[in-house]
Amino acid sequence: MKIVTWNVNSIRTRQQHVVDWLQKNPVDVLCLQETKVTDADFPRDCFEKLGYHLYISGQKSYNGVAIFSLQPLTQISTGFAPVLGDLLAKDSDFDSQKRVITGVIDEIRIVNLYVPNGAAVDSEKYEYKLRWLKVLKDYLKTLREKSSEELCVCGDFNIALEDRDIYDPKGKENHIMASPRERQALQEVLAIGLKDAFRKFTAEGGYFSWWDYRHGGFQRNRGWRIDHHYLTPQLYERAISCRIDVEPRKLPQPSDHAPVIVEF
Repeated sequence: MKIVTWNVNSIRTRQQHVVDWLQKNPVDVLCLQETKVTDADFPRDCFEKLGYHLYISGQKSYNGVAIFSLQPLTQISTGFAPVLGDLLAKDSDFDSQKRVITGVIDEIRIVNLYVPNGAAVDSEKYEYKLRWLKVLKDYLKTLREKSSEELCVCGDFNIALEDRDIYDPKGKENHIMASPRERQALQEVLAIGLKDAFRKFTAEGGYFSWWDYRHGGFQRNRGWRIDHHYLTPQLYERAISCRIDVEPRKLPQPSDHAPVIVEF
């Protein structure tokens, strides 16, 4: 089985890129982030013609997540509330932004996430990101307690967990996506029992999943690895590869992210 995560930075803009990629790479499951479209306007037909079942949670112009699967998923839910219920503060707005979707296939629960960016260290959006990650920890912990499925938690985490995940980490301790508080918050999420699939196979730096559009970021490989697959221990042991496909980033008008594929 192959499961892919890809921030497409607008599915309508990148629709043909995704269709072409799936025709060349007919993966079992594709998890998309930043789809930037309401459910009613999502371009379903071209993907359903390829044989995929679509599960989507979107909003206009911002955020949005989706899962495409060749086999139907079960136990599908969107947002934190269906899992956390009363544990989620009633006055919270964490589900107003469409960032979480989950479903089960072959005893694997896939959790597709688009973690908030945070804008700038110590900003209001930064504090929201840290609170969101705390809720995520409770959400994933509850999933583990309530069910027996292995977890594949994937998506755009907007965090480079280690210095080797950044082309030049010097001075990045005060940079969004690499600050100590963000990294610590993500480490606390992973502490529920999740491991980085990519690092099982690749220890060295220099491999990235996101490159800024500006200043020739991709051409100079000035990137960050912020798109991840985190796995529960038994699923981690079953993983036979995890790689980043940079080819779509070479296309005209690409997403600034590349797909990351884990195989079991």
